[in-house]
Amino acid sequence: MDITRAAIKNASGVGIFIAILTFLGLYSLMNLPIQLFPDIERPNINIQTSWRAASPQEIESEIIEPQEEVLQGLPGLESMSAWANQGNAWINLQFSLDTDMQQTLIEVISRMNRIPPLPRDALSPNITLSGSGDDMPALTYFFLQRLPGNPNEINTYTTYFADVIKPQLESIPGVARAQMQSGVGGEEEFQIVFDPFKAAQLGIDLTSVTNMLGTANDVSGGFVDVGRRRYTLRFEGKYEPQRMGEMILEWRDGSPVTLNDIAEIKITRADSANASVQNGNPAISIRIDRQNDANVLATLEAVKERVDEINASELAPQQLVMVQSFDASVFIYRAVNLVTSNLFIGVALAIGILWLFMRQLRATLIVALAIPISLLSTFVVLQITGRSLNIISLAGLAFAVGMVLDAAIVVLENIVRKNKQINNRMDAAYTATKEVFGALVASTATTVAIFVPVMFLSDVEGQLFADLALTIAIAVSISMVVAVTVLPVVASRWMGQDIPEDKLVPLWRTITNKVMALSSTGMRRVVLVLVLMGVPIGGSFMLMPSMDYLPPVKRDAVDAFLNLPAGASENFVADEVLPLVVERLQPYMDGEKQPALKNYYIITWPNGGTLGVRAQDQSKVKELEAVVRDEVLKDLPDTRAFAQQGNLFGGFGNGRSIAIHLQGTDQDGLSVAAQAGLDKIREVFPTANARPNPPLEQAEPELQFYPNDNRMVEVGLNRGRMANLVRSMGDGMYVGEYFDGVKRMNIIFRSETWDTPEQLSTLPITTPTGEIVQLGELVDIERAVGPSRIQRVDGKRTLTLNFNPPEGMSLEEAMTKVKSEVEPAIMAMMPPDGAINYGGSADSLKGAIASMADNFLFAMILLLLLMAGLFKSLKDSALVVLSIPLATVGGIIAIRIMNTFMFQPMDLLTMIGFIILLGLVVNNAILLVHQTRLGQQEGLSRDDAVKQAVELRLRPIFMSTLTSIFGMLPLLLLPGAGSVIYRGLAAVIVGGMTISTLFTLVLLPTLLRMSTADFGIKPREEKAGGMTTATAKLNKFTDLN
Repeated sequence: MDITRAAIKNASGVGIFIAILTFLGLYSLMNLPIQLFPDIERPNINIQTSWRAASPQEIESEIIEPQEEVLQGLPGLESMSAWANQGNAWINLQFSLDTDMQQTLIEVISRMNRIPPLPRDALSPNITLSGSGDDMPALTYFFLQRLPGNPNEINTYTTYFADVIKPQLESIPGVARAQMQSGVGGEEEFQIVFDPFKAAQLGIDLTSVTNMLGTANDVSGGFVDVGRRRYTLRFEGKYEPQRMGEMILEWRDGSPVTLNDIAEIKITRADSANASVQNGNPAISIRIDRQNDANVLATLEAVKERVDEINASELAPQQLVMVQSFDASVFIYRAVNLVTSNLFIGVALAIGILWLFMRQLRATLIVALAIPISLLSTFVVLQITGRSLNIISLAGLAFAVGMVLDAAIVVLENIVRKNKQINNRMDAAYTATKEVFGALVASTATTVAIFVPVMFLSDVEGQLFADLALTIAIAVSISMVVAVTVLPVVASRWMGQDIPEDKLVPLWRTITNKVMALSSTGMRRVVLVLVLMGVPIGGSFMLMPSMDYLPPVKRDAVDAFLNLPAGASENFVADEVLPLVVERLQPYMDGEKQPALKNYYIITWPNGGTLGVRAQDQSKVKELEAVVRDEVLKDLPDTRAFAQQGNLFGGFGNGRSIAIHLQGTDQDGLSVAAQAGLDKIREVFPTANARPNPPLEQAEPELQFYPNDNRMVEVGLNRGRMANLVRSMGDGMYVGEYFDGVKRMNIIFRSETWDTPEQLSTLPITTPTGEIVQLGELVDIERAVGPSRIQRVDGKRTLTLNFNPPEGMSLEEAMTKVKSEVEPAIMAMMPPDGAINYGGSADSLKGAIASMADNFLFAMILLLLLMAGLFKSLKDSALVVLSIPLATVGGIIAIRIMNTFMFQPMDLLTMIGFIILLGLVVNNAILLVHQTRLGQQEGLSRDDAVKQAVELRLRPIFMSTLTSIFGMLPLLLLPGAGSVIYRGLAAVIVGGMTISTLFTLVLLPTLLRMSTADFGIKPREEKAGGMTTATAKLNKFTDLN
């Protein structure tokens, strides 16, 4: 079907189609989800198992090791990390992107069912998908806090939140769930708190009490037939909460001794070291997750409106308020508005360049039609494919502004030329478009095909860049369709004949003569080729900047991390650490000191915590970082802390992190080696905030009970009963579960609190024989230390040293120093079976560079094959490919120039620019080779054909190049929120196209004049047939003359 002829004959239909497309584009634009970054999928399965009051060593041996054993060998499993903390076990399974996660989840559940039964008071493992398409990303955080005059503890409002606030938040369109995260204390428990002295006074054996509590359950006796009826037999052995205290423990002197006589029974929350403070007030942190297809900005606005309503109607009478923490919409608006303004400025600049060359308003506007139609059509495709409108896809549209004009320029210039030869405008438009149709298809194919390798990039970078590649590919493809359908219709009916003559013709001839003079002799040609190819290749290697992973995108907030002392009690944190931090921040919160704060929060957990601070003036974030580091966190009691500006790529594993994993069986030897490495890191990178994970010192205080077997047996006890007794003296012993029809609560049997180990040792115990002894007679109590946390990677105990390179230092440069200075210091102290592995962004960068190199080679081969099909000559295709080093060195020089003004590493997004360059810079070389071949077919000598090609193609080459460069220039030059993401990419493309255009005009004619032996083309029918596509490509940029 001839779509160009059909379009010209049915102009009204084309107009209606454009109107429909405009409506669909605007509708898609209004309904596309708006967010900062594309959704990033990193398939993970998390397994969490809680075992109340268990130590990290017990967690490791009884829970983690059995789970690791059955999980090894899962299909697609890339890494397995595990952590054992006090009372909790976590295992993270990371899979390759092509893994079927639903099937894998089923397999994980199946394997977990093979594990032997867990300890009685351990909860069933919680297995969840995370980081995949089914995972719900965080939308925002709020803090629920008391208003002045509210006398209640904030953690007493957890039920109120669950019953009243949570349903209202989760009913908002786009919200997946709202959940409390910290500041709520532990889970609610049914606690039986006994007094050891009362129990001893009444002669109650505590070990028998735990047995009685554990066996007081409802039991079914099956069925029994009585006459014509069948009855279910049930023993109602479970006590109701209000009657639990009536449990009879002993019968003494004709009177019962009940549980009430020795214990207090209450429903309360378990002890927890988690605490939250916002703006100086105790608070409950609330995380709100969005649905994957939700519009971030619209959902955020709806959440804020609903919270305002809840604050006014529900919380004010309760003397409560919900306050938002970090508002992501502020940064999203700034970043999206910046790239959108860059796009419009780029459009204006590209149109301005068009006008400078064409000097006719109608012709300029006809070509410019390709921009809105292509962009609106791209929005439709993004909507259909389920993509979002984010800073990456918008940057892709901005990059495409100049590129979508190429096909329109080709068609319009040919129409102008044909109008001078054919009187009928419609015939002229059809003939001109038909001549270049094949060339447009081929040119578009080479441009679009170059983005195919980007689609094959794996991990975070592939998903991040996919939106960029897809957006440009869609826009360029649609621009070709617009050029052969819409533009001929408009040009045949609206474009006038008064297009001025090209006043730069003398300039083009002067440049042509100088180019030909440079390569006039064989020696000059040899020298030029060696210089123009050798210098760029050598310069690329010499000037290549060091590599980085992801751009350092910073938030206008400061994040601080607290390493609390091992074994820090809840009282220590609440009485000594939190008040001091709050006191130091208060003058900044009140505006008495600068920079004034907008808000802050503190969240703590066992042995750690985090502080987030935001200034009212976002430009003062660096000043705020210094205040937090040098004043707020200085000399905290027994606490190490560091602060840094928040990183927006933290959600992707932090764009600039290095993790050094030390693995081996000798933990003491690993600790010594890790300490040596830590000291060396702090020496080599003084501001890097290096930290070990887990802590190197065995500093978690423990009270270890060693049984006195002789004495225990003498009084009728054994190790099992003694272990239960010791457990009840601590956090308590799990003796059962209570279900009230709505929720379940653990029943915990525990002692009243005691102050010192010496006091514990003197507690009286009634033995099964009736004798009263002190606990210290039955066990020896010794103070010791143990690990606060145990980490395992791929089934091996691991110590990790984490740090971020200092600002201004790339990840590759930092890794070079690590390998040359830090690693030898570690290996010198490493035990014989020890090994070092690297993780974090450093490990991701290594894999990404290898993948990028493979895809760059793939792109080169793809281009070579496409051009070989176009030229019907592998030799001519090779000539075109030889122009690529000029573009490469141009991009590298641009990065080097940028680094004289600001830090601009060669991150992965910048590297993508070199792949995009391949599809852009070869077009100029294609034009020159095609025109030379055509000139020789018309009977010109080789030198004359080369000269004609240069003279005819200079104007369209400069026109196309300048529209592309000026369309991208705002992305390179205009600073603002998120501009660091695409600034390096823009620099590479602008620099590469500039250098390549200037020097290709010298290199290609020189190469073409050197190829004397096989370049002559006989006008045989077979060759002529093979030149159909080449001839069309030749006319891509036809001179107006």
